[in-house]
Amino acid sequence: MSTRKLISFCIPVFNESGNVERLIARLQDVSESLSERYDFEFLFTDNCSEDDTVDKLKAAARTEPRIRIIRLSRNFGFQRSILTNYLNARGDALIQLDADLQDPPELAGDFLALWERGYKVVYGIRRKRLESGLMTRFRKAGYALIRQLSDEPIPLDAGDFRLIDRVIVEALQEYNDYAPYLRGAIATLGYPQTGIEYDRARREAGNSNFGITAMIRLGMDGLFSTSMVPLRLATWVGIAALAVSVLAIPVYAIARYTDPTFPTGLASVYVLILLSMGVNALLLGVFGEYIGRIFRNTRGGPITIIQERFEAAPVQAGPVKADPVKADPMDAATLEPGQPPRATLSPGEG
Repeated sequence: MSTRKLISFCIPVFNESGNVERLIARLQDVSESLSERYDFEFLFTDNCSEDDTVDKLKAAARTEPRIRIIRLSRNFGFQRSILTNYLNARGDALIQLDADLQDPPELAGDFLALWERGYKVVYGIRRKRLESGLMTRFRKAGYALIRQLSDEPIPLDAGDFRLIDRVIVEALQEYNDYAPYLRGAIATLGYPQTGIEYDRARREAGNSNFGITAMIRLGMDGLFSTSMVPLRLATWVGIAALAVSVLAIPVYAIARYTDPTFPTGLASVYVLILLSMGVNALLLGVFGEYIGRIFRNTRGGPITIIQERFEAAPVQAGPVKADPVKADPMDAATLEPGQPPRATLSPGEG
């Protein structure tokens, strides 16, 4: 039995047919270069891809037994797909990267060297990105805003390309958020953490599935998941509005008393009413974001549902833990010892 530590490469995928074969080849090269010290598994979580991504992964798994595939029943979103991947990984340490090869798998050796020195989280810091200057500035502004408003420090210019230790995974098993922001959640756990700068490459093939709308939604999740500042801001806005109103009453009375020609038109009243309505609507929206998250988290139910597993080693079908990641009755525990990888279905927990 091998005494080498097991490292899990964790890769969420959605419509990445043009990239998965090149990605697997590079993962194999990296794992070969580190094979004297570590064993590896390649765990893919498919967010119900609409192309032949899963077919290509299954074809590769027939000759590469380290590949494990988890297919979700629908697209649950990028962050929940990552969390599902973490909770199903078996490694002593997990390295997460995107399937588009913008994050270099070859940096795994540097990540592992820092992990061996005692760091429980090692994240990639994006020094340069091959994208438009406007998009880069937009991202940096978003990272800076979330960091500034967060209750805990969140690394700047760091995405989801990271290594995490098994202790982080165990802590995340207690994480029950239906709009998770894992960058913030991991940052708030403590433990020794450090970063490595790298230049992010251009996407190898296909188009990004993470557009500006998804980016804004992720930013809102990051803000409302890690910070109470918006709620405190609502309080301070209310206090400021009340103070201005109290001060305006004597000012207006004195102005009317000392100058009978002081304007009495309705225009100023309308402006103040509209301004008050706008501020109230904004603050109600902030409250609604927090209340909506409370509702989703207290309502319960699975964070994701696993439709199918395809892997060489036998696994137990069913939930990974009580609520967050649930397998449906078609969840597959696969393969008898000695057989080539294939997906065969067996009853799971209903």
